[in-house]
Order: sequence, then structure tokens, then C-alpha cells
Amino acid sequence: MNDPSEKDPAAEAEALAAVEKHHASMLKRLTALTDVLTGSVEKHDTGAEHDAHEVLLEWCENELVPHALAEEGPLYGGPRNSAEGRLLVEGMLAEHKVIVGLVEEFRGARGVAAAVAAGAIQRIFALHLDKENKLLMPFVVSSPGMSLAQAVAGLHELVGEEHAHHRGTGHVTQ
Repeated sequence: MNDPSEKDPAAEAEALAAVEKHHASMLKRLTALTDVLTGSVEKHDTGAEHDAHEVLLEWCENELVPHALAEEGPLYGGPRNSAEGRLLVEGMLAEHKVIVGLVEEFRGARGVAAAVAAGAIQRIFALHLDKENKLLMPFVVSSPGMSLAQAVAGLHELVGEEHAHHRGTGHVTQ
């Protein structure tokens, strides 16, 4: 299926569910990592704090930032080029910049400052995911000429490894 105007509603629903599931998994992991760091800071356990900081930073660098960058191309492209979606996408791109900036701030932060930065990353990311799940992706699914299934095809950063689409097939592999 190369023409989004002929999109398969079942494939669109499946893609939406896969992205939402991946978002929930990412947020759950980020929240858990943030909680571990915050708990170690509260206990003044510098060894545990160091370890928690390193694990959270690695997750941000290997999961969070690549996820944001992957969205900016195929997922945001269609809505960004439409009058109805342009402002939403511009706002979401601004949130990506804030998240990346907070990750950089977190990189050099220790103690309470690290816990605050981690909490800010978690809260902004939660808000960002809520907008994607409730506003952006439903807009793509309902818009003629756009296909969520095609936009996320093959991008495990957007749907997770277990739901990676094969580009152009519109089917999720389990």
C-alpha cells in the first residue's frame, strides 16, 4: 500500500495501539528509573545515586532521545505539512528540544539537582506522550492522505522491537 488514501483501517488501529503500548512502556521505565534515582538521593546513598544516574542517562541517550528524533521525520512530516497539524507539530518539536536540553542538564547534575532534572524529564515526557496519543496520532489516523501505519513502519524506536512494522506492508510483526 503506497497510497495513504487507500489506508487499511485495521492497520491504522494496530499501529496506533502499538505506538501507545510502546509509549506506556517507555513512560513506565522512565518513571521507575527516576524513582530509583530520587530514592537514592533522599537516602544520601551516593553509590546508588551514581549507579541510578548512569542507568537513567544511558536510557535517555539510547531510548528517549532516539525515540524523539525518529518521530520528527515520518510521524511528524504529514501533520507538519498540513494547516490543521502544523502548530501542534511545532509545539511537539519544541518539547523535544526541552527534553534534549534537560537530558544535557541531567548529564552534569548530581544530588538534588539530578533528581529535579530527572523529574522534569519524566513530567515533560508524560505530557508529550499524552499529546501524541490523544491529539497527533488520532489526527494522522483520521486524515486522508496520511497513514500512521506507513509513518511508523520499520521504526522500532516508535513502536518497540516487539511491534516493529515492515516498511510498506502495513502489518505488525509479533
